[in-house]
Parts: sequence; C-alpha cells; structure tokens
Amino acid sequence: MRARRRSGFLLICGLAAVAVTLGTYLGYALTHPVPDWMDPVDLRVYRFGGLIAAHVAPWYNPHRVSPLYDWPGHLNLKFTYPPFAALLFTALTIPALPVLVKAWVAVNILALIATIWFTLGALPQFSLGGLAAGPRARPTRAARAGATLLLAAVLFWTEPVQRTLYLGQIELVLMALIMWDACQPDRRWWKGAGIGLAAGIKLVPLIFIPYLLLTRRFRHAAVAAGMFAVTVGLGFGVLPADSRQWWLGGVFARGGRTGFIGWEGNQSLSAVVTRLAGSVASGHRPWLVLAALTVVAGLAAAAVITRSGYPLAGVLTCALTGLLASPISWDHHWVWVVPWVAALAGYAAHRGAAFRSAPLAIAALVTGLFAAWPGSLLGEAADPGGFSLGLIWLPPNANPGTYYQLGDRPWYPEYHWHGSELVTGNLYVLTGLAGFLLLIAFALVRFRGAIRLQAQSAARPTAAPSSTAGATTC
Repeated sequence: MRARRRSGFLLICGLAAVAVTLGTYLGYALTHPVPDWMDPVDLRVYRFGGLIAAHVAPWYNPHRVSPLYDWPGHLNLKFTYPPFAALLFTALTIPALPVLVKAWVAVNILALIATIWFTLGALPQFSLGGLAAGPRARPTRAARAGATLLLAAVLFWTEPVQRTLYLGQIELVLMALIMWDACQPDRRWWKGAGIGLAAGIKLVPLIFIPYLLLTRRFRHAAVAAGMFAVTVGLGFGVLPADSRQWWLGGVFARGGRTGFIGWEGNQSLSAVVTRLAGSVASGHRPWLVLAALTVVAGLAAAAVITRSGYPLAGVLTCALTGLLASPISWDHHWVWVVPWVAALAGYAAHRGAAFRSAPLAIAALVTGLFAAWPGSLLGEAADPGGFSLGLIWLPPNANPGTYYQLGDRPWYPEYHWHGSELVTGNLYVLTGLAGFLLLIAFALVRFRGAIRLQAQSAARPTAAPSSTAGATTC
C-alpha cells in the first residue's frame, strides 16, 4: 500500500512537470515568431524527397534517374537518405506543410517519452527507490510512468532534443524505434526488425547488427539484416535508377553532401580530426584509422558488457560507438543522451546500490553539459537557431552555406580555435569519449572477472556456475 501511494505521488509529479515543460514551450511558441523556435529545414528535405518519389521519380522507366539526389533542396540541403527513406517520406506529403510541422513536433515529443519508457522498462531489477514490491521486482506501471514523465520534462530541454524539434529532424523517432526493438525479450522472433528498418532509413544503425552477432543473438541479427535487405530491395524495385546511384554510385559514402564535415555542428571524431588537421582532405585518413579502432573497441566492450548481465548498457555502448565513429554526427544526433541519462537515473534509484550518488551525479553532469541554455546566459554566442543554445555553440563557426558555395577553405573559424574553444566546440565528442573510456574500463573489469570465474570453475568442476553472462534480454 505504501509503495502504491508513492507510485501515485510520483505519477502526479511527472504529469505536473510535463505540463510545466510543455506549457513553457507552447507559451514561447505562441508569443514569438516561428523562426525563433522552429525552422524545419530538414523536415522540408524529407518532404521534398517524398514528393520526388511520389510524383517525379519515373519508377516505370528504370533507366532514367530522378532528381532525388541532384535536387539542390532548401538552403542547398540535398536529400541524403536511402531511396527507401524517400518512399516512406511520401507519407509526409499528404498533410499541408503547416499541419505537418505541428504534427511532427507532437510525434517527436511522443518519441522522447517512448524512449525513456523503454529504457526504464529494461531495468526491471531496479526498484525505483522502493516503489516496487521487492528489491529485484519490477516497479509498478504508475511508478514507471511517473519516472518517465519526470525525466522527459527535464531532458526535453537538452540541446539535441531542442535542435531536433527546431529542424524537424527524425532522430528521436529512429532512436525510439531502435530502443523499442533492442529492449524486446529475446524470445520474440521478430526482434531485430526495428533495427533493420531504422538502418534502411539511415545507415548508422547498421552498427547494431555486428553487435547482435558478437552477443550471439544470431537470429536477431539475421532478422535485422533481412529487414534491411528488404528495404534495399524495395528501393531498387520502385526507384531502380536512384538506388543504383545511391548504392552503386557511391552517394552513400559522400559525407560532404550533408555539409562541411569540420563545421561546429558536427560532433564526431571525424569532425574533431578535421578541425585539428586544418582541412577535410588532411583529416580523412587519420579519421579512418581512428574510426576503425573505435568500432572494434566499442563493439567488443558492448558485447562484454551485455554478456556480463548489463544488456541495456551494452546497447547504449553500441549507440555511442556509432556516434563517435560516424563521419557525420550532428548535434541533434546526440539525442542518445536521453536514454543514457534515463539509464543512469534508473541505476541510481536502486535502493540497494552501494554508490547511489555516483550515477546520479554523472546523470546531472551530462544533462548540464548537453542542456539547451538560454542564449542570454551564454552572451554573444553564435546562434544556430532556436530560443536556446547549447554550450557547443560558444566558439565562432563557419556558415554551413559557405561550404556549398566555396568548398573547403583554410580561413574557416573551426580551423583556428584555441584554448577553451577547443573544449566547448568539441564538447559532445569529449563527453562521449569520457563515457566511452569508462565503459571500456568497465568491460575490461567484467572480462577479467569472467576469466577468473572460468579458471575457478575449471579448478572446481562440481561448483555451481555463478556467471550472469547468459542474461542478454534488454
């Protein structure tokens, strides 16, 4: 009864927090010009891709190339997704653009809440501060809903989430799809389909397929690969010429199509290396080596962590590896900070945790570093759009449109950062690297522990196995 009352109180607090957050956001939107809080340039690109696939692309003539990858787009932003994504985006052409913009904001907010809900649901062994019947019991649905809404109310104000809403991006939706799929019980025969579908829309989620193989979930990896193959096949079937241009013509490998790799908004290892090297060409080869090492170390760590009984941490390690190794990880791609903070909060809520304050402090620190601070608090920072800014926007940065007109130039501000600018301008990457190294260290400790247990088991063949390596359900 006491736990039920606490759950109800937590739910009321969550509802109140979300009401305040959404009320503040809507109040600003209703009292300020639209460009102050939204400029859905990416949503326009998705919609135009859908329009081309629906009305321009000559699917009945397999030898003619449509303007899908040649159309200059809004603000010179070209369509950069696979042909299958253009087919899906035909749904975005049905409503009028003003209606679509408002609906897309609602979809993104629901995706934010869903991601946190799935993340907390993957931590059934934690009691949310005594809100469950036992120390290892699943918390009540009211407690889980209350914690989800509380976290959503706070994480709504992180810069990657705000940037996603501002641009009309799809990152929150893809993240929710991946987390829903990854956190399904292993017995579900269709587990992996969500990952394959997400990879068909955007290639970076492909990194989860080798992760599934390394964790010996071969059936799930096969389902993910099969679903991805279906998306490729549909693209070739409906848009054959565009598919050849994308897959066989190498369009998918041209990172520069999306903009200046060294631009401040790109928070990946590739961007950091490019900015330090002073040109896109000089940074390419060092990044290839660094990215390969990151993928190998990250996937190995994710597999060890998962097989050690921490599948959620393994999934998030894999996601972090993809963010760091990808040639392009715009600031809004870092919406993965949402499940990271939610997972840390879930670990901190374990009433039997010996170091409860440590994950809570890390969660608070990460939230602050990724927060969308009001521009008035950051002074004359370069405003990338929107009514709030993240810390990464403090240093001067190049105009992305200049790159389309002039190409790479040595006088771009990112090539001349110094002092604190090197920290704030690369903040998301540096924070991700810090977490990456901590996860690798944790994986090494767990790996050494598993080796020690195996040695002890070999010495005492009658002893009962104590390893938790078989716990692989997220």
